[in-house]
Amino acid sequence: NEGNEYFREKDYRKAVVSYTEGLKKKCEDPELGAMLHTNRAAAQAHLGNYRSALNDAIQARKLKPTHLKAIIRGALCHLELKNFSEAIAWCEEGLQIDSKEKKLMEVIAKADKYIVERAEFFLEIHTDFSTHQQIRAMMRVDLLCERNIKVVLEPSNEEEEMSDGLAEMSLDGFHSDSAMGAKVHLDADGNLNWPVLFLYPEHEQTDFIAAFNENTRFIDHLMVMFAELPPWDLERKYLPDNLELYFEDEERAEMYEVNPEHTLLQVLQHQRYFVKAGTPTVLAFVKRSPFSKKYFSSKKVHRL
Repeated sequence: NEGNEYFREKDYRKAVVSYTEGLKKKCEDPELGAMLHTNRAAAQAHLGNYRSALNDAIQARKLKPTHLKAIIRGALCHLELKNFSEAIAWCEEGLQIDSKEKKLMEVIAKADKYIVERAEFFLEIHTDFSTHQQIRAMMRVDLLCERNIKVVLEPSNEEEEMSDGLAEMSLDGFHSDSAMGAKVHLDADGNLNWPVLFLYPEHEQTDFIAAFNENTRFIDHLMVMFAELPPWDLERKYLPDNLELYFEDEERAEMYEVNPEHTLLQVLQHQRYFVKAGTPTVLAFVKRSPFSKKYFSSKKVHRL
């Protein structure tokens, strides 16, 4: 009730706190639990936290699979996250419960519109593409859109960006190969595997991982990469626990620290991460080293 009151007052942050406190009581009534998760999802959505809201909608459905409000909320979240196929799937399940639910029909219409617009866009700019090539390119963009991954293509002019850049996307990955010739590709489990470049500015060295699974943590790769100290690390400082990872927002000249416990996908989904030339890049520094302090002195740094 307290959460509902805050919600009516549009104090969504306090509403989230109240619903969370209610959930902590672990009531054995699944309907009440589903309601609390759905209400918290609504409050989170108003705050723009669509992934958290979606997680709540999923939990609500686990408690009560036919909870229509949870289905509506989940479908809306998928739409906001550009997961158009999932949004439609949730709507179709909801319409089996209530075939006249207007919100679900509206979500389907919007999702269909986005999909059709994308299809028309490809058909318009790729008149020299075969139908098979067009479909494969659209599949690649869908995979990135559904993951909320932002890709920057760097052609010489705008026209080339609209045609050649998108045309280079294939089922096997971005035709714009990385410097090492690797491409992002989809594995048998439906996961994207990216070529990832690690930069060590202090020593002007690099490491290249040809197939970094999007669901693998950075710390897992660091443990393998630095199981033995590299020959250029004469001071023996490059140990997994002694490193900090960052990515750079070149447009703003800002650095963002990366949590080594995070997966590649979590980093790529950051609102300021833009994949360039089909190859995600991270920079590694020794913690609190004189070099890193000097390197960061001219940049704004967002730390964990």
